This record gives sequence, structure tokens and C-alpha cells, in this order.
Amino acid sequence: MKPLAIGACVLALIAAGGCTRTTTTTTSATSGRANSWTIPHVLRYATAEDISSLNPALSQQTTLSLMSSLTAAWLVKWDRNNRPIPEIATEVPTKANGGVSPDGLTITYHIRRGVRWSDGVPLNADDVVWSIHAILNPANNVVSRTGWDRIKRIDEPNKYTVILHLSKPYSPFVVVFFSSADANPSILPKHILAKYPNFNNVPFNSLPVGAGPFMYKAWNRNQDVVMVPNPYYWRGQPKLKEIDFEIIPDRNTVFTELQAHALDLWYPMPGNYFARIGELGSAFTYLRRPAYYYNHIDFNVSRPAVSDPVVRHALELAIDRKTLLEKIGHGVGILEEEPAPPSAPYFDSNIPFVNFDIAKANAMLDADGWKRGSDGIRQKNGVRLALEVASSAGSPDTDSMLALIQQWWKQIGVAMTVRRYESSQLFNTYQAGGIVYNGKWDVVFFAWGNDPIGDYSFVYGCDQIPPNGQNDLHWCNHPADDAMHALFTHYDQAQRNADDAILFEQLAKDAPTIVTMVREDVYAYNRDLKGFHPNSVTPFDDFMNVDI
Repeated sequence: MKPLAIGACVLALIAAGGCTRTTTTTTSATSGRANSWTIPHVLRYATAEDISSLNPALSQQTTLSLMSSLTAAWLVKWDRNNRPIPEIATEVPTKANGGVSPDGLTITYHIRRGVRWSDGVPLNADDVVWSIHAILNPANNVVSRTGWDRIKRIDEPNKYTVILHLSKPYSPFVVVFFSSADANPSILPKHILAKYPNFNNVPFNSLPVGAGPFMYKAWNRNQDVVMVPNPYYWRGQPKLKEIDFEIIPDRNTVFTELQAHALDLWYPMPGNYFARIGELGSAFTYLRRPAYYYNHIDFNVSRPAVSDPVVRHALELAIDRKTLLEKIGHGVGILEEEPAPPSAPYFDSNIPFVNFDIAKANAMLDADGWKRGSDGIRQKNGVRLALEVASSAGSPDTDSMLALIQQWWKQIGVAMTVRRYESSQLFNTYQAGGIVYNGKWDVVFFAWGNDPIGDYSFVYGCDQIPPNGQNDLHWCNHPADDAMHALFTHYDQAQRNADDAILFEQLAKDAPTIVTMVREDVYAYNRDLKGFHPNSVTPFDDFMNVDI
């Protein structure tokens, strides 16, 4: 799963005149385009985040996953309906086509002939096999090895066939094993990386060689990442001649850049900015639809103040999520208790929503023995409900949300101190001191991305507590854990839906996380952008016919 900051980092003022960038355009080249400022065949976009690496094996930000969809080497990508399609593999392995054995223990990938890395070197099964061994190498700081650790043997009968023998069935392989969905590592170039004992701090991470329709040209720190067509891409050449990811880690600045026509696309656009989309004028349009992301509040249950489920339930009761959605999100989003979007096949309509109730929250804490001190803050057995909260910097909407929650929690005897971090620091690896995974907080605010089949083991599995995975909550619920592992054995989606229903029930029972809303994707973009058809899980997978 890919974490996405609710907020983004503050961009320092470059000069006294402000932050708006200037862009030179040639109007004579824009014949047939609606906007004179459009730069033909050059797409400029922002996500309101910065990045810490360009190697998807080491970083899980949505911002990076967008670029990796364009540049990296994947066995499988995802179509407009969120279904797997072959990329470097010639077909997606299934039981029906013989790619998955009847017992689910053998998976066969056939590698496409004629694929080359963006430096011209042929890509074949050697790269796939080497990449698997690199992921399993404990010296490499990959975030999770779930699924990969079930590979007990790899056969390479020829340069275009890879056969994986598993110790146990693993149905999420279609997502996890070199698929562009979720927070997954891509196939890596053996000819570049095999000489290193690990790839944690190598030049490759700043300018990777991939096998997608685009390749990296430059990463200008604190400014942009420039991508250009990969001359060796096996499908041919994309229509765009350049894609510029603009590093603008402040939402207000991103909106200003849209107004100044220095950007062509902003995704994801938060609800409070969507309410202002009219300020962009007729030069821009938008796409809005249910997303696979959910905003949430995680509790680090290993910390004394939030280790008690009663406290967590009280904190949930003391958040008026309807007000947050209407006042902060301007109605952009979906209120529900579970993380699954209504459009997902594993959505469970039986999980009831918990409504705002300050009186009930206070009664629960009273009954549980949490007494108010002279300062109004509750305490029990020497533990005070004074919570350390981690969040991203640079997002006024998130700051407004935190201010409202602080008021509500104060009414039930809970104090909070907010610490804001740059997104690159917030989501850095455990080994690099990343805030989320090192868990030096009681409460954290950000967003997770759902996957196409309903595998939540990465973020809720008992064996995924950092540094072994992304379970930043340190939550271990055995019925939920059993259900998540049962999902691994079920290659039928209906069976996986039943597994997820158990997980959702336990999440509602234990309240280690609060889903503040399921997002709606909002893309604000230049009217001259054509051929853009994003899906819900990998919005940049289909870019061959995108142009501007």
C-alpha cells in the first residue's frame, strides 16, 4: 500500500517577490490548442509533495508510484477498470491459463522478448530473478518482504521464463510481484546494481534506469524531476515529449502555480481547493470520481496513552467526521467506517458508521477509570491523555482539521501536541529515521491506498510491524491476522471478500485506526490535456496516448 500525506511540505519563499515560477511559452506553437500558454507535448504536474528516492524498492509514496508507472519495469500493469494486464510478462498468470498451479504453489511468468532497459541493454529473466534475490537480501532496506518470503525456489529454464515455487499459496502475488499497483518494488537492472552489496545508497536511486514509456532525464532537488520518452520502449513512443514533476510541497503554492499557468495538472486536489476551482477560469477542467485512497487517523497502540481500546473508541466518538467532510473537505469524499471504497469488490456494507457523540465518549472514559486532573486532562495509573500527534506540514486544510479535533478532544479531557514534518521525512524508511515507521508518536494523520484485491496485510498484519513492514499502528489482532493470511490462500475474489469482512469487523471492534473518509479523486487539469484516462489504483499506467 502506498502512503499519501494528507498535507505536504512548506516551500520556502525563494525571493521577496513570492513563490510563483515564471514560464516562457511560444504562442505560435499552440495552433489548435485552447490555451496560448500550453507548452506543446510537455506536461507539468504536481502532487504537493517532495520525494526521498526514485527507487520504488525503497520508497512508498504515491508521488513516486506515479513516476514509477511511467518509468519502471513491471511484469504487470492495470487497465482502466483496475484489472491486471501484462506488461513485460506476456500474460498475467492465472489458474485458468496454467500460469498458477492448481494448488497455488507454482507461478510461471513468461517474459516478453525484445524488451530493453532505457540504456539499451536487453531485459530478460536474469533481471527478474536477480531482483527477487535483491528484495530478499536483508541488506536492502525494502519496507516489506511479505509474499516474497514465500518464494522457496526460483527456476529459470530459459532467458524468457521464470518459475516461482512457493512454500504457501499467495493470491496477492498478482499485485505484489512486480506490479505497478500498491507500494511494490519494480524489476531492477542486474547489469547496473549487481556489483553493489546493497542498493540503499547508490547513484541509481537518484536517476534509475527503467523500462517504461518514459525515462528519467534529471532530478533537480527541491525543483523538479524531468522525464522524457524512452527510445527503447517495446510498445513504441508516447505522444508526450516531456513530463515534468514539479516539486512544490505546499498546497497553496500549487494552486497559485495553476493560476499562473505554470502547471497543467494537480492530483490529488483536496476538497477545499476543489471548492475554489472556479478561480482557475475556463483554461482548466477537472475529473472527480471515487478513489481507492482513504484518509485515516492511526493510533500507535504500543504507546500507553492509546493502548486502551476504550480510549480509542472515545477518541473516535469525539470526532465529528461529517463536519470535517463538509467544512474542511467541502463535501469531496465519502463517509464510512471501513477503509474499502464502495466501488471495490471487497467493500462490506454491513459495517455501521460511528456517529459523533461527546457525551458518550465522556461516559466511556469515566466508566473506564480515566479521571480528570486539575488541568482537565484525564489520567489513569500514571498515564495522561496528552497525545503526541504527527502530521505533514504545508497543508492549511489539515491544520484546520487538527484545530477542530483538538477542540473536540479537549471536551473529553484529552490534550494534543502537533508536530509537523516534511513528507519526505514523514515517510522515509525505518532505517533512515522515517517518522511514521519509527513510531515516536501517539497519533498520526495521513492516507493509505487500497489495492485491487483487498490485501491489507501490509498495514495491519502482526508480522508487519516496522522495520518488518508498514504496520505503523503496532496492532496485532489474531482473528484479523488469521483472516488476512487466509486471503493469501484464496484465489477467488468472493472468498477474499469474506476474509476482508472479518478484518473490517475487527478494525471496528478494536479501533486502532479511524477512517475519516474515503477519498474522491480530483484531477484539475489544463483543457488541452487529451487522452488522459486514469484508473483508481495506478492513474499513470495508461500514458501512451496522453498528449497536450
